[in-house]
Amino acid sequence: MDSNYKLYDHVASASRIKEYLTGAQGNYEEVHELPDRNKLTFTNGFYANCSAIFVDIRGSSQLPDHYKRPRLARIYRAYISELVAIFNGSVLTREINIAGDAAWAVVNTPEKPNIDTVFAMGYKANSMAKLMNHYMRKAEYKTPIEIGVGMSYGRALMVKAGYNGSGINDVVYMGDVVNEAAKLANHGNSQPHVPALVASDDFHLNLHADNQEFCKRDYFRGCYTADVVDKGMEEWFQANCT
Repeated sequence: MDSNYKLYDHVASASRIKEYLTGAQGNYEEVHELPDRNKLTFTNGFYANCSAIFVDIRGSSQLPDHYKRPRLARIYRAYISELVAIFNGSVLTREINIAGDAAWAVVNTPEKPNIDTVFAMGYKANSMAKLMNHYMRKAEYKTPIEIGVGMSYGRALMVKAGYNGSGINDVVYMGDVVNEAAKLANHGNSQPHVPALVASDDFHLNLHADNQEFCKRDYFRGCYTADVVDKGMEEWFQANCT
């Protein structure tokens, strides 16, 4: 959200706080899938089941020890660019966000086969990281990147939040689905025996049986993990990068 200066008025602020906390409840509607954001106002919201996918770089705080800022900026730009491209490659994607070295998306998944679309985003991100490390080696970037990919399914409340009348606002997804995906991403590639892809129980339950077979139960964490790459991307990699 870009800023557009307006002097802060504490009296008006008190009035707004009171109205938000004690005013009319607003209209929070149960829907089959998350609607377009232009249907949101400051007084309504929508409940729906959806999926979230969260991808971040493991050990990103150590990358500045290996790369100076210009090279570090190149890594982040390439990584974020292609994650956004992967998320944006599905008509089901409702929201894409960038938070530091992480990118995440909220995806409409009203039907079970839609869950497999999110899983495909996850293994495409895994293939993209492999491709990126190949080009980093060729360009003499000595330290490769590792990513964690978290995927979850659950119920979210979609609301509009910001400064009413200022034009500064954004969509907020309230519920465990995004937070759970972020926590699962933090587990991906966290140890030598933990692969990049990590899925919640509910997400795994709704996957097609063929995709479920790629997943292994992590009893300690209470989730599922998988080491999967995209078939088409892998074939291209083997033909062009080996």
